[in-house]
Amino acid sequence: MIRNQTKIAEFILLGFGEYSKAQTLLFLIFLITYAVSVTGNTLIVALVMFDRHFHTPMYFFLMNLSFLEVFYSSNIFPRLLCALLTGNNMISFSSCFTQWYLFGSLEATECCLLCAMSYDRYLAICKPLHYATIMQAQTCVQLVVASWINGFITIVTLFHLMVQLTFCSSNEMDHYFCDYFSLLNLSCTDTSLIEIIGFIVAVLFTLPPFLLTLISYIYIIAAVWKISSTTGRQKAFSTCSSHLIVVSIFYGSLMIVYMLPKSNVNRKIEKNSSLLYTVVPSLTNPFIYSLRNKEVKEDVKGLWLFSQPSF
Repeated sequence: MIRNQTKIAEFILLGFGEYSKAQTLLFLIFLITYAVSVTGNTLIVALVMFDRHFHTPMYFFLMNLSFLEVFYSSNIFPRLLCALLTGNNMISFSSCFTQWYLFGSLEATECCLLCAMSYDRYLAICKPLHYATIMQAQTCVQLVVASWINGFITIVTLFHLMVQLTFCSSNEMDHYFCDYFSLLNLSCTDTSLIEIIGFIVAVLFTLPPFLLTLISYIYIIAAVWKISSTTGRQKAFSTCSSHLIVVSIFYGSLMIVYMLPKSNVNRKIEKNSSLLYTVVPSLTNPFIYSLRNKEVKEDVKGLWLFSQPSF
């Protein structure tokens, strides 16, 4: 898969080396974050799979998003925690590109899933009489499968070009994971073609889903404001406000990172801002979607009480 034309066999992830005196604190913070993220998202997956109360399109999409977040976190956090604990920041060439490919594919898949979820909320609020007819089980499965396939296949072309780059100078990457721009900056070959293709892929997987999501919520907000009852208006908006928060965090952080002009100063900002779309969504999704949902809270409470020993 990876040709022998590279002169560098491994990279050094500098991570948060500038905070050398706080490595233990950072390790504890990221360890707790990872544990909470995996536990919360796994719990959502389990509840939706085994509880028939949640066998609805909205929770089906949420289950896939939670599964993606577990996969997403596990692609980055274990390597980061190992580096913070042992001080070993080395990562092999193949491991680095595998991490980048999974990161890019999952990121693209999440864009598609969030768009599908906004479409689901649009139909539920704006087209309630046609919702059950349109959002059948087969349609939901097709939307989810298309999101995963598009996310992983589209990045293959870019991945094929990336692994053929030559790295022959510095192998120090000022990031905590193998980032796309960081890899390009370390290459000593012409990356203009890859940058063009990467830009096209980024536009295709961020702009259309973002615009479709934005349009969906414009219609949703307009429909909600037409509801005469204040209670009904609050109930209708509460079903989509959680998703709107997640979308705002995810797309907002992506725009901060990828729209900033590239410079030595902004690279530090990009690295810290990337925490917003690599850490925050996976950590906050279980709380935003679940703790604000009465059904989920009741089922979690019942599961906890059932697991307690009886005397």
